Formats: sequence, C-alpha cells, structure tokens
Amino acid sequence: MNIVLLHYAAPPVVGGVESVLGHHARLMADAGHEVRLVAGRGAALDPRLDFVALPLVDSLHPDVLAAKAELDRGLVPVGFAGLVARLEDSLRPLLSEAEVVIAHNVYSLHKNLALTAALRNLAEAADRPRWILWHHDLAWTTPRYRSELHPGYPWDLLRTPLAGARQVVVSEARHRELVKLLGLRAADVVVVPNGIDARRFLKLESETLDLLDHMDLEQAAPILLLPVRITPRKNIELGLLALARLRETHPAAALVVTGPLGQHNPANREYVQRLQRLRHELGLDDAAYFLAEISDHFLPDEVIADFYRLADALFFPSREEGFGIPMLEAGLTNLPIFCADIPPLRELGGGEVEYFSPDADPRAVADSISDHLEHNARHKMRLRIRQTYSWERIYRQRIAPLLAGQEPA
Repeated sequence: MNIVLLHYAAPPVVGGVESVLGHHARLMADAGHEVRLVAGRGAALDPRLDFVALPLVDSLHPDVLAAKAELDRGLVPVGFAGLVARLEDSLRPLLSEAEVVIAHNVYSLHKNLALTAALRNLAEAADRPRWILWHHDLAWTTPRYRSELHPGYPWDLLRTPLAGARQVVVSEARHRELVKLLGLRAADVVVVPNGIDARRFLKLESETLDLLDHMDLEQAAPILLLPVRITPRKNIELGLLALARLRETHPAAALVVTGPLGQHNPANREYVQRLQRLRHELGLDDAAYFLAEISDHFLPDEVIADFYRLADALFFPSREEGFGIPMLEAGLTNLPIFCADIPPLRELGGGEVEYFSPDADPRAVADSISDHLEHNARHKMRLRIRQTYSWERIYRQRIAPLLAGQEPA
C-alpha cells in the first residue's frame, strides 16, 4: 500500500507528534508498505522511507507565520488564497499516487491554516486517496488558543468534518472532545493511543534481543527472574513448581533462568535433565526458559542486566549461598525480591524482601508472589504499559485495520 504521512515537521525534529510520526512510519515500513513522509522540516532517518521536505508545510515558515499573525487577530490576509494555492500545487503531485493519506494535527490546530485549507480542497476534488485525520491536540477545545480562533473561514475548518475522512484521536479524553466539537457519533471517531518501543527505550543489547526472539515474553506477566547457575543447591525445581501454581491465577506467568550449567560437578547434567522433565510434566515448556538451552556461550553482564530490567520480580530459592549478588542487582533495579530464608540472604535483604523456606509449599510461595504484585501499584502500571501500549501491539490491533479500511480491534 502507498501511504503518505503528513505533519508540520518530522524526525529528527523533537516533539511528541514527530516521535509518533516516526514510529508509525517505521511500523508501516516493517509491514511492507511504501511510506512517504511529507513535512516542512525533518530528514530521511530510515532508508525505506521517502522523505519530502516542503517548506510551506512548516508551521514556522516565514509566510505561514506572517499569515498566522493576521489570522490570530481575526483577519484573513490578502495573500491567504495565494498561499493555499501554492500549497495545493506542491502537494497535488505528492499525493496523487497515494492510497491513504494520514494527516497529523493539521486538521486539529491552527498552526498553518493555509495547509488545512489546501488539504481540504485536494480531498474534496478526488475520490482517492482515503484520508485519515489523526488528532493529537484540538485548538477549539484548548482554552489557551481561544483568543486566536474566530468564527468563519478558515478557522471553522478545524471544527467541520471532512466528508469521508476517518477521524482518529489518541485518547478517550480527546474522543469526547472531538465527538462534541464535530457533532459526530461516538462510533465515528476511533481511539488509537500512542505507544512505546520498550526494546529501544530500555536500550537492550543485540544479544538480549536475539534471546527474546526465541522466547514468548512480550505478553508474559509476571516474569520471574532466577539468575543462577544450574546446580542442585540453587533449588530451581521450587521455581518450576511455584510457577505452575502461579499460572493457575496468572496464566501468562513466566520464569527465566539465566545461568549456565554448573561446571564443576558432572551430576549437574543429570540435574538439568531432571528439571527439563519436571518442566514438561508441569506443562511449562513455553513458560519456563533456561537461557543455557538457547545460547551455548557465556552471557555478558550487560545481557543479564537487561533481564533485570525486563523482569517483574527476582525469585531466589537457593538452599545455600555464601553471599547473594542477585539481591544487590535486584535492589538496584527496583525489582521486588522473593528469596529463600537462609542466613546470607536474610542478612542482605533485611526487612525489605519477601522470604520463604527452601522447602516451602509451592502454592504458598505462588500466593505470596501473587498477593505482593497485585497490591503493587508500580508493578500494575508497568504491566499495563507492557501489555497494552507496545507499538507493535497497537499497530497490529488498531493501525493495520485502519489502513485496510476496517474497524480496529
């Protein structure tokens, strides 16, 4: 599909809408679409994108600023019609081959009303492309803009629906405002929230990304981290048994064991085989992961640190420890800690962690984890963001159907 994204500016210009524009363009390119960015300022940051700079589209172009100064006073400049015509002439060939045009904020704000007018003229003159108007901010519902808006043309363009266009807003609050402003039915306006690219935001190592691609952790919750070597004294079987119980109430729960096989005892090979059999018997083949099964070489500290940032809790059931470095690492990354009640770990954790006996009933351990996390507001916020606001999920469920002319999920 040939798609044009349009806004006053595009990345690397810094701004909320510009950032969203960049993510949308990347996701559409990932899906195999031909994407053109049209903006007054910006650059082609991705070789798959066709970036076209049209200076008159910029809200800060001198001619646009001069026109806005008059418009803000309630006067339509003498040269306004000419400015609209210049924009139409520049935009027409760029939009002629597009199947979908997505205009961000230019039908919402009065930063370049000549652009708004030009786009409306182009949209009303032809059956294609399909238009999607993406509203982040609304001038007519924002008190600080009230003195700059006036009855009549061209200000009323911002509160007049464009026939046939799909109206999109970024929040329920904006949905209520736009429905009232344009006199539309609630069903006529689609909410597509902004998102976050957790992998980029957390600056995950390339090796971490490779490991994640082998696991189904994107929607897992909670993710329990067990950063130990695979030896019997680490009591990993309790982690598997507790995970099985936890998944009765949290079916997306997962466990990640980061360490390799213990190197100094041949019996460790039998131990890992016993753990693998237990995992299979418990139905945890797609929920309990041993990174040693995925990567056969040493994982650097940077990769292990990534998993601390990805996890929801440290699970540390060892029967024996001389110290307990994972406790320090979890504390530094704000992870809740659930650990065995043995002297070295009690010494480190004090009263700030949740303890259990190494021989505890797995169901009691699972209940402790569940109760703690369900009453932890930061965990609930983190989980909601991870499961609801990933760009990939938003694109798959909301944006892709819009491009296809369908209703979002």
